[in-house]
Amino acid sequence: MNEIMAIWAEWIKPSAGLPTVQWSVLLAIAAAAGHLVNRYSGLPKVIGYSAVGAFAGLAGFTGAAWPLQGTGLFLLELGVAVVLFEAGGRIPLRWFRHNPMVLVQSLVESTLTFFVVHWALGQLGVRGVVAESIALIAVAASPAVLSRVVMDARAAGPVTERAMVLTTLSTLYALTLCSARAGMLPRGEAGLSHTLFPVLVVLGLSVVVGAVLALVLRTALRVMSPTSENTAIVLLTMIAAGAAVAANFGGSAPLAALLGGMLLKQMNPRPWSWPRQMGTASSMLTMLMFVLVSVVAAQADWSRPVASLVLALVAARMLAKVAGVALGNVGSGASWKQALWVGCTMSPMSSVALLLVSQYVAASPAIGGQIAIVALPAILLMEVLGAVLATVALYRAGECSKPWAALERSPSTGSVHES
Repeated sequence: MNEIMAIWAEWIKPSAGLPTVQWSVLLAIAAAAGHLVNRYSGLPKVIGYSAVGAFAGLAGFTGAAWPLQGTGLFLLELGVAVVLFEAGGRIPLRWFRHNPMVLVQSLVESTLTFFVVHWALGQLGVRGVVAESIALIAVAASPAVLSRVVMDARAAGPVTERAMVLTTLSTLYALTLCSARAGMLPRGEAGLSHTLFPVLVVLGLSVVVGAVLALVLRTALRVMSPTSENTAIVLLTMIAAGAAVAANFGGSAPLAALLGGMLLKQMNPRPWSWPRQMGTASSMLTMLMFVLVSVVAAQADWSRPVASLVLALVAARMLAKVAGVALGNVGSGASWKQALWVGCTMSPMSSVALLLVSQYVAASPAIGGQIAIVALPAILLMEVLGAVLATVALYRAGECSKPWAALERSPSTGSVHES
């Protein structure tokens, strides 16, 4: 890959630089691959995005060096913030008042995931602070992957709604705890019990930024049409500004966007949806996120000792997610079968997990490097495998209106057309 780029650089002189050409071509290939995967296999487009990014990373693509910094890191933060803002806007807090067991179920699932993963890595000899940090990262599911799966499968129903809520809440916990924990690494390896004050600081600053973001957007929605392209521009630019401000003052940019979406949902109880133009921009950022994640994760160490740790992490996490959702299912209004499918939908890991690993590396290169060795391969594996499991779970739950077969043959003409 580097030799090809060197040859190109001799005669291609784009105004924005060669990396722009590289990323443009890579994203075009990823978009085509995602479409083909979804059309011919019925699997979500994210699998095609991830496969193209992983191949580019393994081939030596230099457009996304690890650790992420500068423009690459901001684009990842912005993409995560947009996805989480949209996810937060789907959570009605009044639901927890009428069914508080859903919140209990979320806490049980996240807590069990942390302790099971921590224990499993500890049994394999992983250093305490590294095992603790990876376990916190493992708490986060992937709203980005799940939302793409739901969109591609056209899923709707109680399992889908609960899966989105639990996935978003687990992300909220992980963002808060990991941001606070990463900030403490340079001061020493203090235990998780000493993280209370930093957690409150991160959460408080993120709440303030999220509240300001929600107020500004609420005002915009009062005077602007929700379907206007200008409204879409205001939404996107304010989310970007909020992400930059939150990160600058010590909060968490994705967490502020998530809380901003939740608060906007309460301030604006009338149903509202993303403008069509915002959906296009969000889809572009989401595809960029998936490709970026897989490019970076594919550059990780894939040695046999690391593979054993990754497999142990993935197995422990998946078991804990399913068991946690099942244990917290009592009184939550869902059947045991539905709880099983919800647990399966929470298996993906993607951009949020990569962003958390990046925070650890920035805070402490030594400890962060040890975390990344295990976490990056696990993220790539669960971005693909998790998307497949979530798709199967939603279809088995009977909530997908799109048939599993992407193509069907017309009996009269024999022609093949997309369903």
